[in-house]
Amino acid sequence: MPEDAPIPSFAPRPKSRAARLAQLVPMVVLLPTLITTGIYIFVFVLWNVYLSMTSSSILPVYDFAGFDAYTRLWRNPRWTTGVWNLALFGVLYILLSTAFGIFLAILMDQRVKGENLLRSIFLYPIAISFVVTGTTWQWILNPSTGLQSFVRNLGWEGFELSLITDRETAIYAVVIAAVWHASGFVMVMVLAALRGVDSDMVKAGQIDGAGMGKIYRRIILPTIWPVLISVFIILLQFAIKTFDLVLALTHGGPGISTTFPAIFVYDRLFAAGELAQGAAAAVWMLLGLVVVFLPIMALNWVIRRQKGAAS
Repeated sequence: MPEDAPIPSFAPRPKSRAARLAQLVPMVVLLPTLITTGIYIFVFVLWNVYLSMTSSSILPVYDFAGFDAYTRLWRNPRWTTGVWNLALFGVLYILLSTAFGIFLAILMDQRVKGENLLRSIFLYPIAISFVVTGTTWQWILNPSTGLQSFVRNLGWEGFELSLITDRETAIYAVVIAAVWHASGFVMVMVLAALRGVDSDMVKAGQIDGAGMGKIYRRIILPTIWPVLISVFIILLQFAIKTFDLVLALTHGGPGISTTFPAIFVYDRLFAAGELAQGAAAAVWMLLGLVVVFLPIMALNWVIRRQKGAAS
């Protein structure tokens, strides 16, 4: 090319009208859904907060009553029992589901025979609803029709299994049913993460003389922490919204021994005709979710930011 020849320009061509329209189509299609979702979430949450500060009973009224509904709420023994049950259930449910799920995932990660069949069996409970799960376990744990009756018919007359009929143990029946329902889901999530771990890291640990137990504890599980955080958030959401499982399994009883906040909200709104108190309870449930989720999301963001800066 001659020295005085002009240098060709490679400036990008302006997008055509068709290309611009093609970019706008997804936004236009999603816009009604985004608007509807925004109204559903923010407008109705604000309306619920205001309703909790009124004296509404069967029908909503819009006089301002301050925090009277919140004060009466924490004097209600059914609400305080529900909050305690949720705390106990949430801790046991999340810990046991995660532990069993990780254990099953590690077993599946050993490339056992019949892995596809076993994976389907362990995953099956999550495919059925909480109502079916609760009804099934209610039948199994019912002293007159379930496991206790079966064992006694075999000749062991002294056998007793009164989990769902004893006030002190009924909450643990809910935990057992919920863990059975969620463990397979945790297994699938963790197993997918385990299969994505770099094999060179495992080989390096083996060369250093570490056993498989130590490799899982020190190398593999810390590597898949984002998946474990996702599992924790999903299980926590399930725990806080627990309603249909308890309703099908124990109906909140015996007495109020297995009452949960979601059941309390439903009863206040639709059975007792206490709209203000039910709205106040729903606000507390929302605040519980926010208080738990925000630190976790902030920690996740900080760790990702540090990793991005390091790389």
